[in-house]
Amino acid sequence: MEQQDDSSREQELLTELGAATTKTSRGTIYTLTIIGQIEGHQVLPDNVKTTKYEHVMPLLASIEESDEIDGLLLLLNTVGGDIEAGLAIAELISGMKKPTVSLVLGGGHSIGVPLAVSARKSLIAPSAGMTIHPVRISGTVVGAPATYEYFNKVQERIVEFVTSNSRIGRQAFLDYMMATGELASDVGTVIYGREAVACGLIDKLGNLGDALDTLHRLIDRGKNRTAKQRKTE
Repeated sequence: MEQQDDSSREQELLTELGAATTKTSRGTIYTLTIIGQIEGHQVLPDNVKTTKYEHVMPLLASIEESDEIDGLLLLLNTVGGDIEAGLAIAELISGMKKPTVSLVLGGGHSIGVPLAVSARKSLIAPSAGMTIHPVRISGTVVGAPATYEYFNKVQERIVEFVTSNSRIGRQAFLDYMMATGELASDVGTVIYGREAVACGLIDKLGNLGDALDTLHRLIDRGKNRTAKQRKTE
């Protein structure tokens, strides 16, 4: 009966959150998908695929505290979305002590960029793309100097996070962000797999097998470190 309940719970998580736990002889991995649009304080229409931050944040905390989970695999295919919700999730992932690996598939656009680099190791599929652009807002905007200053401060938070969690330099990231002519009627740049690695934004090129191998290596390294500490104690 208990096994059936666990199976039902796994199916529920897979359906609702795109999440699954995989147990093997090499360790237990929790796989979490970040898809569609990152939903923040505003509820998006039912016909839009979303990742809800109020679901993901407590889930990340429980993964970090769980004695049964050895590492987190983050699968990304997102168009971006709410800046503060995306940054909140990214900060939680970057602060995790457990091994974390991200894999960009399809796209890791806009606020998906900080999410991609938040893991300890980041990978991108050769065909995947990442859009880097300045902070934008839809709806009514107050035309005042204070509004411009606010945009600048929000943008600085993103720049600081990305450059602190990847190998890309500040100026190189800003050059991508402020480029003209790359996007029709917009400012910014779309970069793909190889360029994302070459510029230092993402650690390496790869796909699912590579991401899992990387995560297992991080898990093994952590277990060996713990075993050595116990011996010295």
